[in-house]
Formats: sequence, structure tokens, C-alpha cells
Amino acid sequence: MPKSSNSFFVFFTIVICFSAGNIEAQTRQLPKDEVEGLKEIAAQLGKKDWDFKLNPCDGNSNWSTPKRNDMPLYNNTLVCNCTFPDNLCHVEIIFLRGQDLAGVLPASLAKLPFLKKIDLNRNYLSGTIPPEWASTKLEFMIISNNRLSGPIPEYIGNMSSLTVMSLETNLFNGSLPAEVGNLVNLQNLVVSANNFTGDWPVELNNLTKLIELRISSNSFAGKLPNFESWKNLQMLEIQASGFEGPIPPSISVLTSLNELRISDLKGGASEFPPLRNMTGMTKLVLRSCNIQGNVPDFIAEMTELRFLDLSFNKLEGGIANLEGLTNLEATYLTGNAFVGRIPEWLTSRDTRYVIDLSYNKFDESSEPSTCRDNLNLFRSFKAGNFVEHGKCLSMNPCSEDKYSLHINCGGGRVTIGDTTYEEDVDSAGAAKFVYWKGNWGTSSTGHFWDRIISLNDYKANNVSSIKGDESRLYMTAHLSPLSLTYFARCLANGSYTLTLHFAEIVHRDNRSFQSLGRRIFDVYIQDELKLKDFDIERVAGGVDKAWKEKFNVTVKDKTVQVRFQYAGKGTTAVPSRGSYGPLVSAISLEANFKPPPPHDSSNQKKKILIVAGAVMSSLALILMILFIAWRKRRNRKLMEQELRGLDLQTGLFTFRQIKAATSNFDAANKLGEGGFGSVYKGTLADGTIIAVKQLSSKSRQGNREFVNEIGMMSGLHHPNLVRLYGCCVERNQLLLVYEYMENNSLSHALFGPEDCRPKFDWPTRQKICVGIAKGLAYLHEESPLKMIHRDIKGTNVLLDKDLNPKISDFGLAKLHDEEKTHVTTRVAGTIGYMAPEYALWGYLTHKADLYSFGVVVLELVAGKNNMKYNPDENYVCLLDWALVLQKKGKFLELVDPRLGSNYNKEEALRMIKVALLCTNPSPALRPNMSTVVNMLEGRLDVDESNLDSSIHDDEFKFQGLRDKYDEMQVISSESQSLFHSIDTKDTDRSSSTFPSTSTSK
Repeated sequence: MPKSSNSFFVFFTIVICFSAGNIEAQTRQLPKDEVEGLKEIAAQLGKKDWDFKLNPCDGNSNWSTPKRNDMPLYNNTLVCNCTFPDNLCHVEIIFLRGQDLAGVLPASLAKLPFLKKIDLNRNYLSGTIPPEWASTKLEFMIISNNRLSGPIPEYIGNMSSLTVMSLETNLFNGSLPAEVGNLVNLQNLVVSANNFTGDWPVELNNLTKLIELRISSNSFAGKLPNFESWKNLQMLEIQASGFEGPIPPSISVLTSLNELRISDLKGGASEFPPLRNMTGMTKLVLRSCNIQGNVPDFIAEMTELRFLDLSFNKLEGGIANLEGLTNLEATYLTGNAFVGRIPEWLTSRDTRYVIDLSYNKFDESSEPSTCRDNLNLFRSFKAGNFVEHGKCLSMNPCSEDKYSLHINCGGGRVTIGDTTYEEDVDSAGAAKFVYWKGNWGTSSTGHFWDRIISLNDYKANNVSSIKGDESRLYMTAHLSPLSLTYFARCLANGSYTLTLHFAEIVHRDNRSFQSLGRRIFDVYIQDELKLKDFDIERVAGGVDKAWKEKFNVTVKDKTVQVRFQYAGKGTTAVPSRGSYGPLVSAISLEANFKPPPPHDSSNQKKKILIVAGAVMSSLALILMILFIAWRKRRNRKLMEQELRGLDLQTGLFTFRQIKAATSNFDAANKLGEGGFGSVYKGTLADGTIIAVKQLSSKSRQGNREFVNEIGMMSGLHHPNLVRLYGCCVERNQLLLVYEYMENNSLSHALFGPEDCRPKFDWPTRQKICVGIAKGLAYLHEESPLKMIHRDIKGTNVLLDKDLNPKISDFGLAKLHDEEKTHVTTRVAGTIGYMAPEYALWGYLTHKADLYSFGVVVLELVAGKNNMKYNPDENYVCLLDWALVLQKKGKFLELVDPRLGSNYNKEEALRMIKVALLCTNPSPALRPNMSTVVNMLEGRLDVDESNLDSSIHDDEFKFQGLRDKYDEMQVISSESQSLFHSIDTKDTDRSSSTFPSTSTSK
């Protein structure tokens, strides 16, 4: 924390202790209306341990709990002022920190007219700031590290008595209202780690008393704010906030600054900002700001400087002018273009000083003769092989080519099957270059701000358990606050498969503040950005879940390097202050070619004779094989015409493999059958359980959809899409190999036989809803191939063993050309789920999937089939009934009665409203899928302006639509889901081409 913040919180700690001491012996009581107000506040917060039989103002431990060493983030304090002449006490301070309170911000706070300070940091509160707070006289308001959402209300401008306001780490969105500029007494303003957008309001220039301003990790637009009015600032933090550079010259007026952090600015190159008069600076971070030129001389005049980070800019020249900064504890000059000799004063400093010069262009002749900790010289020199260059590595020359590498990041040596992962227990540090590992090493860079750090902070230990054969790889992970590079050397040149193993083992997945963290970072391979804004928890579908990212890497100079880099985004205060940065659990590297056999000169003559004999005897065999192959090739000519031009990006299985996996397609392994053919359960040689679609040789339509499904799915990779392992196209067989889904389809879970249904509580339904939305958002907006699924329905959403949803059946999918507004195509899909504009006119956009998704969401909420639910003759389908309930204002009558009262009403209302938005008859009024995800997760409010059910006019009456469907005789190839084909009949009036790869019988 900056000096100003430290002194601020020390002051309030003294106030609390002093006040508590004063009231200890007093027995005065609170007014009844304040006692009632406290009861209401407790109910609204969800705080259940206040004992109202005890006097809140006599200092008892129920109302003011002593600090506990085992819970350093916990604070339970209520302070009264009992010095009023009316012989009554009044509540002035409430601190409820780190208690995981799951209610809302209490509107009844307004019933405590003397309240000055409220601190609700690190809880699990939702909702927004109540309008009643605008009438309070609050001076100190900390509501950070919760899940508050929505725009900041304009009435916050009425809270003009505020001196401290922290909204950090919430889900607030929209633009900051200009009314914040009315808070003219503000000294501390913290809005970091939210979803704020738009320009910075010029009205905030009125906040002339600001001492601390933090606005990091948002999505503001435009240029950086003008700093001229904030001359009292002592701490300024603007990291990855969306602003464009350059840093304005007006920053020169901030002569009181002792801590400045600006990073990750957009825009072109700029000059070093004018900081000459900031001689009291102790911490200076200007990282990834596109700053070019030399380090200015005035930096040498900042004699109080303890931390300097100028990483990842375009600085050049030398660094000799920093010699006078003797108080520097850490210096990060990573990722620039510094040249010349490394100054001797820098290399001769003892190991107490952290110095990182990696990724620069110094003269190699100036490299020190010995390599030491806390001086990182990885890739610090120009020319030559970027890894092998330098004395440290030249002391460990390569003796032979290597063809694989496996590292257990942050942990000990582990053997998984036949593979041994090497230990990585000594690579942690703020400027650590590990070069003695033989054919690999690491470069670790950066400082965890706002905390007292130790080497243990650069590693993470799993506090839970991860299932699977490789679970031991995820017991530890390597962390970095800035940049972490793993490099492999001594490799044989060629093609390799690089696998990165991830699992979020720090954040939790529960109803506590520890689940509110967002870890975001970038991944570079061979200096090329491969993963931007990577979020392990998002792609893996939760915490404590293993996730792998695989890449093809070409080795040309015997080296591979992978860099994990923090770019200022995400949260930095969950579960504790200073928690952020890249995290990796393990790294695997395997050659895609066979290593040459060991050389043995004593057997050369014998080998020559053996080879000569083998060649002669093989000629006849080769001729025979060629003849047989020619005949088979002729027989398969028609099939190959269907598949010609398909660029397979999936695995190729032999028919022998599939035959062995399914026990020769044993009837006992048969999972289902449809117009396409049959589906079988199988087990590969490595134990992987699969689902095999066997295309019928009589299905010409199936041939085309087989090609379509491979072409679509081979380029897709997302936790909410069914994974296509590969295919087989030999012996006149067309086989698709999918991952095995233990819990069948969503329709089976909702509408199947009662004794076969899995437990389907409300949190599971919410998770499935969000998962389907994320899968569609990937298809529409994030995948390399933007596509429209065309057949979203419950039978095409499969559920794995943990009931995570995965979208399947891409036989009808269409690629979406972003340059075209829509596609006009033959209608194919499922009645009851098709958007009206598509069913009636063949007008196809990605908004058609939105409509289908909306119907599925209604089915999830209601537990009823859209086309089979007719409460009476006045209703055609479930959606029809939902629209009637909307007009009556009785949304919650739609909720599945099997849930009873065991569901979240706020989430249910949100899901129903999102479903009705998605099923709007006008595609233009349906939101995009990414917007739907944000609404479902509470990051955006539901736009209710488009929920007017009166727009469902006669043209879109459901009975009319059904009649129209019958007239058109919608063309589709009848293929049921596995549940559909086995357990029920005629679930859908028309269906997609392939069955789902569900596995329950």
C-alpha cells in the first residue's frame, strides 16, 4: 500500500481501538430505532451471528471481535459514540470484513443517522448501491471484493461527505457517471478490477483533494485523463485500463507522488513522461507503455526510489546513469533494447538487490564471469542463438540431441505412466535465471506489489483435489507477477508437440470472496503471442479442473521457449492483496518424429547384410501390396470424392483400433441408432473411453454431413463443445470418434424416465445455462471459424460426468461470413426451436441460434418440453405459456415445481428474462451471445426494454407457425439423440443429422 493508504488505515485502527476503550465501561444503550436498523441490516447482509440480547455498545466480543491470527482478513467491529448529551449512544463505525456475507448492500444503513464509516470488504454481496445511501453522511465507504454489479447510480453524487470510496474487484459496468465529480471531499478513490467502459468524465477534475487514485483493469476508452487538478496525489495506479497513450505532459504537476504505476497503454510510441520534479518517488512503474528513447537523467535524482520497473518498452542506450540510486531494492529493465556494456556497479551489487536485464541487447563482453541469483541475464545479449548465448549456458554445453522434455512446474519429480516429469523446485524469484538444469531452464521476473513477499509466493500449492491419472501434476504450480519463461535447449531440429498443463488451484469455487478472483495473462511461444487474455478458470469451466493447451512447434535452432506474461488485467486482491499473475502446472514437449537408433559400429556389417536381404524379400511383398491397394483404391473412389479437399485437423484412427475398442462393434456396447447409423461405446488402448458414430453405407445424406461435421469440429476447441477425437475412413467405413459423455443429453436429464435422471438442482441448471451460452459465444464470436449451429436443442446438449454441458451435432452447421449480413439457405432443423425468420423465409444469421438457445433456457427453468407442454387448449407450447406469464407479471410460476423453494429467485428471473430476449421474433432485438453470457453471470443488467410481449403479433402466432411448418414439410435427415432413439419416440418433429454422442442407455 502507498504511504497515504497505510497512514489512512492506521488512523482508523487507532480510532477503533480508542473508541472501543472509551465505551468498555459504559452501559448506555442505543436508541430503539437504531437497534431495529441493525436488525434489518443484519437480515439484508445475511449476517446471522449478531446477538441482540447483548448491548452493541458495551464492547463485548460479539459486536467487536478481537483480531485473530488464523483469520488475518477477518474483521468484525461495531463502534458506538456514547459522548452525546442525551445519554444515548449512536453507531458510528461498522467493519464487517472477510465474512463471506451473501446478501445485498443494506438499504437500512440510512436508519443509522450517525454512521460515518462502513467497510464490507471481502464478502459475497450482490446487487448495487441502494438509493437510500444517498441520504447518509458516510465518510468512509469500502465495498470492494464483492460481486456487486450494474452501472454506478447517478445519485452517488449526493454522498458529498465521502472521503474514501473503494469499489475494487466487483462487476460494476458502464461509464462512470459525471456525478462522481460532486464528491469533492474524496481523498481515496479505487475502482480497479471492474468492467467500466466509456471516456473518463471531465467532471472528475473537481476531485482536487485526491491523495490516492486506482483505476486499473477496466475498459475505459480514449486518452489518459488530464492530471492538472490532482496536485495532491501521492499514489496513482492506471494499469491495463483501456486508455491510449502517450502519458500527458500534465503529469509533471504531480510533484507529491511517491508511487506511480502506469502500464499496458494502447497506441503508438511515445517519449519518456516528464517526472523531473518527483524527487520523493519510492515506487515507479512504467511498463508496456510504448516508451522509446533513453532513460532520462532525472531518474538518477530520485534518490528515494526503492522499486523501478521500466519493462517491455522500447528504451535504448545505456543505463550507467542509475548508479546513484543506492536505495533501489528491485530494478526491472526487462524487454527493452538497451545496448553497450552492463555497468560494473550493477553486476557487483550483492544478492540483496534484485536486478532483471533479460531480453535486451547488451554487449556479451560485459557479462560477469560468474552467474548468480537475483541478476537475471537471460537473453540479455545481442546476436547469436538467443538461448545458447551467454557464459551461464556456455558452461553447460549440449552433449547430445534431445527429443522430449517434461517439467512439473513448481513441484517435485513425478512419474505418470511411462513419463517422468522433472522437478522444478528452485526456479522461483523476482529476477531468477535458472541455467543449470541440463537441457532446460527458466527466467522468472517481477514483484508482487502491495504485500511483503517471499519465495513461496512464486509457487502455488493445491488446497483441493483434481481427479484423473495426472492429478499429481496439478498439486503445485509456478506463479509469476510479470514474466515467466521456460526454455528447452539441445533439441534436435524438427516438429514437436508442446502441451501446457493448467489448473486454477488458488481461487475457490464457492459462495465466498475467494471465488471472486479473475486470473488473466498472455502466453507467447517462440516470441509469438498464442493465447491472449487467457483465463484458466473460464476455459476449464471452473477451478481445480485440469486443462491442456496443445501447440505444434517447429524447432530450427535447437531451442524452444514459452513465456507467460501478466498484462495488468484481472484482479489483484483475491484471495489476498497481491494475488495475481500467470500460473502453469506442467509443460510437456514431444518430438513428432522418431529419434534415430543408437549408433553401434560393431554391428554395421551385420546390419548391412540384414538390410540387403530384407530389401530383396520385400520387393515381392511390396508389389503384392500395391496390387491389392490399387484394387481397394478403385472400390473407394466414390467415397474419396465425397471427402476430397477436406483438411483434416483431427486424429486418424485405423479400423483395427476402432474394432478393438468396441469389441468388434458388440451389441452390448451399442448406445443408440438413427438414420445416420449406430453409436457404440468403446475403450482405446490407453484407457480413453470414446463414443463411435458408425455411418450407414446406405446414407448418402450422411456422407455429406460426415464431411461437414469433421470440417466444422476439427477446428473447434472449447470446454462447452463435445470434443472430436478423430475419424476413420477405411474399409468402406465412415466413423467419427468422440469423447464419451456419461450423463447423456440435457433432454434426457430433464424429460427422461424419473429413475434415470441425474440430480438436477438449481445451481446445476444455472451452470448448464451459462455453459451452453459460453459454447455458443465461442462458435459465434471467438472461434477461428465463425459458425451457426442451426440445431440447438436439449438433445444436442450433452452432459459429462460432472453435468457440464457440451454442444454436439454439427452436421447442419453453417460457416458465417462476417462480411455478409445473412445466409439464405434451405431450412433444416427442429420444429419448436427454429427462429421464425429462418423457418418461414430461410433467413439465417447467428441470431437463429439465439432463438433456439432461449427455448432451451425456458426448458431448463421449467423442466418441461417446449413442444409437449400444453397446459390447456389455449397454449401451443412452453414459450407461448411463458409469454402469457410475462404479461401477468408472474414469471416465477414458470419455475419447475420439482425444485420447490430451493432455487435462487434472482437468478431464475434473470434466466427467464434472458430467454425471452433471445426469443424475440425480431432478430435485430436479440442480443449477441457474449452479451447473454455477461447478463447470465450478472456482469450486465438484462435490457428489459425489449421484453414487451405485445410485439408477438399475429404474424408470429404459434399455431400459425406450426401450420406453416406443416405446409413447408421441413427437410431434415431424421437422426435422434441416443436418449431420443432409445428411450422415447417422436420427441422432436424434425431433427438434426447426427445423433449426440451421449452414453447412457
